[in-house]
Amino acid sequence: MLYLSSVLLAVASTALGAPTTGTFNILTLNVAGLPAILNDNDVPGDKTVNTGLIGQYFSIYNYSLIHVQEDFNYHAALYAADDHPYRTATSGGVPLGSGLNTLSNFDWVDMERTKWDTCSASGGDCLTPKGFTFMRVKVSEGVWVDAYNIHTDAGTEASDLTARASNLQQVSTHIKAYSQSNPVLVFGDSNSRYTRTGDIPKVFTTDNGMTDAWISLALGGNYPTAEVLCKNPSDTTACEIVDKVWYRGSPAVTLTATQFQYVGNQFLQPNGSVLSDHDPVLVDFTWTLGAKLRLSDPFGGAFGTFYNDLDTLSTIATPVVSTITLSGGNRLDSVSVTLASGQTLTHGGTGGNAVSLTLATGETLTSATICQGTYNDQARLFSISVTTSKARTLSTGVTTSDCVTRTAESGWAIVGFVGRSGDGIDRLGFVYAKI
Repeated sequence: MLYLSSVLLAVASTALGAPTTGTFNILTLNVAGLPAILNDNDVPGDKTVNTGLIGQYFSIYNYSLIHVQEDFNYHAALYAADDHPYRTATSGGVPLGSGLNTLSNFDWVDMERTKWDTCSASGGDCLTPKGFTFMRVKVSEGVWVDAYNIHTDAGTEASDLTARASNLQQVSTHIKAYSQSNPVLVFGDSNSRYTRTGDIPKVFTTDNGMTDAWISLALGGNYPTAEVLCKNPSDTTACEIVDKVWYRGSPAVTLTATQFQYVGNQFLQPNGSVLSDHDPVLVDFTWTLGAKLRLSDPFGGAFGTFYNDLDTLSTIATPVVSTITLSGGNRLDSVSVTLASGQTLTHGGTGGNAVSLTLATGETLTSATICQGTYNDQARLFSISVTTSKARTLSTGVTTSDCVTRTAESGWAIVGFVGRSGDGIDRLGFVYAKI
């Protein structure tokens, strides 16, 4: 029987109709797309035909979010057979491309490709710009998950181990800089094993607070002490493969892996042969909005440095805004709130004219209208107008025709910000707190 699975949304909703909990799944598969003349991957059959079959299965099973690796010279066949609405553009075949692509039922922003700082020449890993991709995926309203697709250095020589450890550390460092306070998924071909001396697959747990879905669901939270290799396709998850999934939630979204599977038996040729030398990994997830803190969808462009007030706000029992300050002129320069607990959360530059509003006891920030335009060929925010529970407003900047309004649902209030900024505010979303 085919295991059909797709995005399953709301079993509960907010007063404004947005879901407060839901499910999705992710799949990672190395599609063995190196030119056959370089590597046949010990897989029978024609690679173009096999890759097309993989694409067909992607559509049949309708996985929510798919990461592929080694998607090199047969990329056209993969996409021709697939119908996911959101797909990355290929970076090219060998030797130009990274082989990393994403197919999704969800839209995303901020997609980036990053090459490894270190590679080992022993196995040809330096012949293509392998590395990782980053994107911020919209699972639902206010539910954005940072998804990383990885393909690390292969091999077991000393130089391979050194390069692979550097690769994983590079992703970990990126998470610290770019994914502060966000839910995160790292999944792909790690080429790493927990029982191999020199590999560091625990780095995402120790440095980034993440959970390995295989360790959690297949091994009951216990790390393996002896290497147990898998056949392909595997009929058990008690064995370890190099394709892995790590995840974490955030103060605003709980993310929980509920099922872990090796699903190579879903990717077979008509004669029963495998389509890749890697067993695909499928993980089901449940997400739930936070009980005390939540996020709005952001608005604006992909410029500036990421910021997120969630970590600070999560340390305060009940965040309350006492003063809000906005600075602007021709654009929106900065936003700031001072909390009753004493913290000030400020983002943006130092320009513009500042205007402030001190809230009365019991008064809260209930909604904000923000407008964007184009500056230096980039989407930037040009104005903001904030409204309180007592119908008072505070505004700055120049209004454009491209505006959105974000409104806290009943019983919630705006208490902080999330987005991107430099010398001005380029993207802005709001942190809501339960009041």
